[in-house]
Amino acid sequence: MNVEGRWRRTIEVAGDDVIVLDQAKLPYTIEWMTLRTVEEVARAIRDMHIRGAPLIGATAAYGLAIAARTGFDLDRASTLLAATRPTAINLRWALGEMQRALAAGADPWAAAAKIADDDVAMCEAIGMHGKQIIEGLGKKDRVNVLTHCNAGWLATVDWGTATAPIYKCHDAGIPIHVWVEETRPRNQGMLTAWELGQHGVPHTVIADNAGGHLMQHGQVDLCIVGTDRTTRNGDVCNKIGTYLKGLAAHDNHVPFYAAVPSSSIDWAVGAPEEIPIEERSGDEVRFVTGYGARVEIVPRGSAVANPAFDVTPRRYMTGLITERGVATPASLAKLFDR
Repeated sequence: MNVEGRWRRTIEVAGDDVIVLDQAKLPYTIEWMTLRTVEEVARAIRDMHIRGAPLIGATAAYGLAIAARTGFDLDRASTLLAATRPTAINLRWALGEMQRALAAGADPWAAAAKIADDDVAMCEAIGMHGKQIIEGLGKKDRVNVLTHCNAGWLATVDWGTATAPIYKCHDAGIPIHVWVEETRPRNQGMLTAWELGQHGVPHTVIADNAGGHLMQHGQVDLCIVGTDRTTRNGDVCNKIGTYLKGLAAHDNHVPFYAAVPSSSIDWAVGAPEEIPIEERSGDEVRFVTGYGARVEIVPRGSAVANPAFDVTPRRYMTGLITERGVATPASLAKLFDR
């Protein structure tokens, strides 16, 4: 998508180097990181220099390619990379795909590039299916979409998941506006606002707690969120706060969709409680970072908890937008011949 007027992917290859956009610096500074070792890849994922389930998977795939190129033990590399983030299933999925490809004698760089290219194709297909949903609303004036966290181009290799339908509609001339929730404590909503601004999509940043109010007053036509792991029964694990939006949407009869690439479906998990929920450092809540400043906002001595994800039960999902089409939770397995 657009970065200062130039089309870029979030992860690129230059010779033997893997280059990623450093999202820890956004939206204030645009910097690209060069990853040359397995340890550098693991650190970039763990410390959220790159983030978003699909992009984590693609980056981990290149991590194994680097291991194969440098003679780093592949089993050790897989263990090191798998331990960086526990919730997003794309990480384990990509490592499994790479291990199978390498065992079959595939070129490591080509195998990793295929995972990245397939992610782009899945996201673009999700965009087309989601565009049909938005067109089906039949609105003649502006369509208002609410999203949570960043499930955009920055969270994938290109297009995004939840934002792909938005970009497709905008590029087709359909009037569309996005309510962007800030998404505390990591403020990934600011990444969504940044990338929408780069692409010229009208948007408004709101506090997380404003979403329900906007739904009550008819200012949200539909919600589209991403997913870090979706169960085979259609329960959606996503950034903390997504569940509350699902409740508000249900109460106000607002359609609530998740954009779900097949790489984020965990067919081995059938119940929400089986999903490990990452507990991140309390400092993410305790401090706020802005333009060149890091400010402590929690009273010293107060305990802080920081669960990074929650699960929206399938009963609150209007549909799941996949690369194969739109499914209800009950029809998800059938859509993928499971």
